[in-house]
Amino acid sequence: MKKKNIMPSCEQLIDMLPDPFVVIDRDYRIVAANAKYRRHYGMESGELIGRRCHEISHHSSVPCSQHGEHCPMDAVFEHGQASQVMHVHYDSDGREEWVQLSANPILDEKGVPMYMGEYIQPLRPASEDNRLLVGRSPPLMRMVSLLQRVAPTQTTVLLQGESGVGKEQVAKYLHRYSERMNGPFIVVDCGVLGESLIESELFGHVKGSFTGATHQKKGLFEAAHGGTLFIDEIGELPLALQTKLLRALETNSIRPIGGTEYIETNVRVIAATNRCLQDMVREGSFRQDLYYRLSAFPIHVPPLRERKGDITALAEYFLAQLPDGDRHLPLTPEVIEALLVHDYPGNVRELKNIIERAAILAAGSPISTEHIVCEADPVENRAGAEGPAQEEADPLDDTQLDQLLNRRGGRLPDEAILAALKRARGHRQLAASMLEISERTLYRHIQRLRALEA
Repeated sequence: MKKKNIMPSCEQLIDMLPDPFVVIDRDYRIVAANAKYRRHYGMESGELIGRRCHEISHHSSVPCSQHGEHCPMDAVFEHGQASQVMHVHYDSDGREEWVQLSANPILDEKGVPMYMGEYIQPLRPASEDNRLLVGRSPPLMRMVSLLQRVAPTQTTVLLQGESGVGKEQVAKYLHRYSERMNGPFIVVDCGVLGESLIESELFGHVKGSFTGATHQKKGLFEAAHGGTLFIDEIGELPLALQTKLLRALETNSIRPIGGTEYIETNVRVIAATNRCLQDMVREGSFRQDLYYRLSAFPIHVPPLRERKGDITALAEYFLAQLPDGDRHLPLTPEVIEALLVHDYPGNVRELKNIIERAAILAAGSPISTEHIVCEADPVENRAGAEGPAQEEADPLDDTQLDQLLNRRGGRLPDEAILAALKRARGHRQLAASMLEISERTLYRHIQRLRALEA
């Protein structure tokens, strides 16, 4: 008698998948879930089947699309297309986690989407990433979704965004999630180096290749071997070096200044700029072939004004990094409201400075709205020195001048520093001017005072 072949069930097949997988109908209801999904969310099959997916993953009574996230069901059921997005879920212990969702339509015999199959790839917790990217606003999540797709590849990435948006943090995130994560992460900033220094920094030089080359120097391409080289402000790279960089990218080899032999390299390049490289190409100041080589996968890093939903999380994160900053947490609703009304032309870097300044002004007391000092956009206030936009600090009164700023016989008193910072509303440059010291010297005094408080 011929033995009858027994086909595996749907549950048996999906249980073979290494990550959580769930099948969902048009009404968001779960119709099947594999063992890994059940373990990940700490539920048995009987507790899952028939419940809506957003109740399990988001602990919410409404779909994720109603609180800012892009729901993959739209693409799957309305257009019959696969979708990949980034979401914030809650694990079995109720902790937030970032997950990469890959959703695909499951079609009926007529080719119409009947169910959605959703593959869930949990990412490492934020604590393991040292909070490289803080927040969960839709613009940030969309960017992270792109980062997760390109990170495991060897593709060159071009990060585009305004100054201060955190492009270096994004580059670190790409490195952390790449196969090169155990290799070096090397940074070179073209905006702070002259042409001769950039070439030597990137490609190295041999002894005696130019005046002052008293020894052989390994370039950053060599130093980044097996890892990632982050080239910041790529738009500042001189034309002569753009040709050399293009060759390095295309041949995976470099030749040091004064050298005669090429050195093989194994480096992934991530470039960043706050300039429009396409305009530079049209103007002839940036090579077109290098632009196309670098922009294989361009990523726009959103400015802070487009992701205001992250301001509270970022502000509290920056506070937690300061010595004894935890005592100011959580921020009051009034302080948060004061932070949200500003447009942050300086982006995340400006917010960090505002929080740092507020902690100094609070001087151990709770941070209040009077400690939140947001400066006007300097680009909008270029009316000139004669215009009203140039803020000047009010002079200290005679008593304060006599008691605090008469320092000829001794060290600058701590009271003078705090009084000047308070009068200048935390503006370091103005406070340094009142104290007749450099801004760098004032910064050292601030760091010393913080250390005393800690």
